[in-house]
Amino acid sequence: MNITHIEHIGIAVKSLEKAIPYYENILGLKCYNVEEVADQKVKTAFFLVGQTKIELLESTDPEGAVGKFIEKKGEGVHHIAFATTNVQDSLNEAAEKGIQLIDKVPRKGAEGLNIAFLHPKSTLGVLTELCEKPSDK
Repeated sequence: MNITHIEHIGIAVKSLEKAIPYYENILGLKCYNVEEVADQKVKTAFFLVGQTKIELLESTDPEGAVGKFIEKKGEGVHHIAFATTNVQDSLNEAAEKGIQLIDKVPRKGAEGLNIAFLHPKSTLGVLTELCEKPSDK
């Protein structure tokens, strides 16, 4: 895989309205984008810390992946996302190496990225997201 950097760290929260002030008023970060990703049943809020982003995830449906995560584990770190130059190639390589895939092909994510997830059962318990800017190809 050609991993270039940590793209973002996803953090599940019950409420963006309550979480954003912590990141802005306590940590001094600036929320630069709030976006709903309907097919993933989440609203997201982004903060930039150096080259890495923090992505807050609020569930818009308790039956969505983030809603189920919060119900089971509570708020907290949900996933780590790595930037790669080609998500499909990275998925193929992971599958060849025996990694269980959640997504067999990339899909659209927040901020227009192509994304795909690796299952935490085969990634040492860490939900792993692969991201690619569409213009990276």
